[in-house]
Amino acid sequence: MNRQGSHRAEGAAHEAQGPLWHAAPPAPLTLSEHAGATLRLAFPVMVARAGLLVLVAVDTAMTGHVSGVELAYYSLATAPQVPMLLVGIGLMMGTAVLAAQADGAGHATECGAIWRVALAHAAVVGAVLLLLCQLGEEFLALTGQSADNARGGGRVLAMFGWGAPALLLYVATTFFLEGIHRPLPGVVVMVFANLINVGLNWVFIYGHWGAPAMGAEGAALATSMVRWFMFAAISGYVLVRIAPQGYGVRAPIRDAGNIGRSLRRIGYPMGLSHGLESAAFSAMILFAGLLGATQAAAYMIAMNVVSLVFMCSIGFAAAASVRVANAVGRGAHTDVRRAGWVAAALAAVMLLFIGVLVRGVPDAIAVAFTDDPEVLPLAVATVRVAALVLLPDGLQAILMGAVRGTGHVWPATLRYLLAFWLVMTPLGYVLGVRWEGGAPALMTSVMVGCIAATLLLGARFRAVTRA
Repeated sequence: MNRQGSHRAEGAAHEAQGPLWHAAPPAPLTLSEHAGATLRLAFPVMVARAGLLVLVAVDTAMTGHVSGVELAYYSLATAPQVPMLLVGIGLMMGTAVLAAQADGAGHATECGAIWRVALAHAAVVGAVLLLLCQLGEEFLALTGQSADNARGGGRVLAMFGWGAPALLLYVATTFFLEGIHRPLPGVVVMVFANLINVGLNWVFIYGHWGAPAMGAEGAALATSMVRWFMFAAISGYVLVRIAPQGYGVRAPIRDAGNIGRSLRRIGYPMGLSHGLESAAFSAMILFAGLLGATQAAAYMIAMNVVSLVFMCSIGFAAAASVRVANAVGRGAHTDVRRAGWVAAALAAVMLLFIGVLVRGVPDAIAVAFTDDPEVLPLAVATVRVAALVLLPDGLQAILMGAVRGTGHVWPATLRYLLAFWLVMTPLGYVLGVRWEGGAPALMTSVMVGCIAATLLLGARFRAVTRA
C-alpha cells in the first residue's frame, strides 16, 4: 500500500469529527437502486451467516435427542464460547469496512494487503481463544454451576476451542470478500460445511464407524473439524480466483503497521460491543442454568431460533455496513444515509413475517429440537416469547452495522452497554431468577433490551448522517 492510500485507510477508521462526505458528492442513487444493491449483497451474506447458526442448530437438535443433560452441557459451553468468538469476530470487522472504503475510493490494490494483515490478527486472537477455552470447567464452576454441569460443559468448551482459530481466519476472509462485493463463495462453502457437519455429528455424537458415542462433546469436535474445512476452502478461493483480479492479494505489503492500526481502531470498539452484547446474552444462559437443566435446555432451544433469524439480520447488517462505508469512500452524503435506512426497512419486512410465522407454530419448532417430556412444554412457551424478540433484535444489529460503516463505533459501543447491561441483564435476573419466571421471563428481558438498543442506535445513526 502506498503512503497516500494507507493514510486514507487509516483516516477512515478514525472517529469522524466532521462531515462524512466531500465538498462535491456524486449524484445519489435512487431508493430502488439502494434496495437492489442491498438485497444483492444481503442475501448471500444472510445465507452464509445463517449457515453458521445452522451448524449450532443442528448440533443442538442432534444433541438434544441424546438427552436433556447432554443438551444442557452444550448450552453451558456456548455461554463463554459465544462472547469470546464474537469479540474475535468484532476485531475482524475492520476488514470489511477498510476493504469497502478502499474499493469505493478506487484503490482496489490495497484490499489484498488489508486481508493478509487481518489474517495475522485472526491467527493471534484465535490462538488466545483456544487457550481460554481449555479453562471452561473452572469458569463454569465460578458462575455457580453444579460440579456435574461445570465438568460436562467444560469438556465441550475445550473441544470447541480447537476450531476457534479456524473460524476467525474464515471470518476475516469472508469480510474481505464482502468488502469487495464477492459474498457468494461464502455461501457455497457454508452449504458444504453444513452437509459435512451432519455426517460428522452422526459419527461422533451417536458413536458410529467405530467412534465412541461422545454426545455434546462429539458435536463440538465435529464443529471444530468443519471450521478448519471452511477456512481451507474460502482461502483457496481467494488465492485461485481473486488473486489474478488486481486486488493485491499476492503483492508485497508495504505498510502493514498502518493497516494493522486502522484495523484495530475499528476492531477494538467493535470487539468490545460484540463482547458486551454476547456476554449479556450469555449471562441469560447462565441464569437459566441456575434454574436447572430443564430451564437451560428450554432457553437454549428458543435462543437457537432467535440466533438463526439473527444471522439473517446480519446479512442486512453486513450490507448496511459495506454500502455505508462504500458511500463514505465515494463521498456521497445522501447515499450514506439512504444505505442504512433502506437496509433497516427491508429487514423489518422480513422480520415481521418470520415473527408471525414463529409465533404461530412454536410447538412444531420446539419438537424439532427435543422430545424430552419435561423440556418440551417449557420450550414451546419460551419460543412463543422469542417470536417477539426477532424484529428489535434484527433492527439493532442492522443499525449497528450502519453506524459501523460511518466509522463512529465508540458511541455505538456505549449504547450497547446501556441497552444490554443496564437494561436487559438486571431485568433478566429479577424476572427470571428472583421472581422465578424461568426461561420465558428471561426471553422477555431479551426483548426489552433489544428494543432499547434499537432506539439508541437509530438515534445515533440519524445524528451522524444528518445534513
